Amino acid sequence: MVSTEYERRIAARFATLDQDGSGWIDREDFSAAAKALLAEFAVPARSAKGQALYAGAEAFWQGMAGIADRDGDQRITREEFVTGAVKRLRDNPGRFAEIARPFLHAALAVADTDSDGRISVADTARVLGALHVPDAVAATTAAVLDSDGDGVIGETEIVPAFAGYFTITE
Repeated sequence: MVSTEYERRIAARFATLDQDGSGWIDREDFSAAAKALLAEFAVPARSAKGQALYAGAEAFWQGMAGIADRDGDQRITREEFVTGAVKRLRDNPGRFAEIARPFLHAALAVADTDSDGRISVADTARVLGALHVPDAVAATTAAVLDSDGDGVIGETEIVPAFAGYFTITE
């Protein structure tokens, strides 16, 4: 049985994806996230990195819609999100990582100014800030994501952390 506390935490994660605060998640939220990241790092939308980010955002949207949009209206309500996350992702966080990976990979590439496949803790905080995470939370989260303490964060750290944020019950 899924706990009410778990459902509350998952519902709180809804706001992370509802970029425009409309009360539902739709394709525009994922496009808005991509646009915000591109603006933050001054990367043109028509560049290879920009196009990859928009493609990743679309893939992320399609995956989320496939899991959670039960009525097929191309919008995920809070209830659909909670139900989809709880029933389909909790027992398989790897599935969520698969859905998010193209977007996260492309977001890292946008923020990776030296093209070494990693971004600094400070740039990680910038990514989170562009996605409407409050500055203090973004800074703390970025520091925690640097699990090996080397000052940089790569895909091997961020993808499981992102999946865990949405799916871990403890």
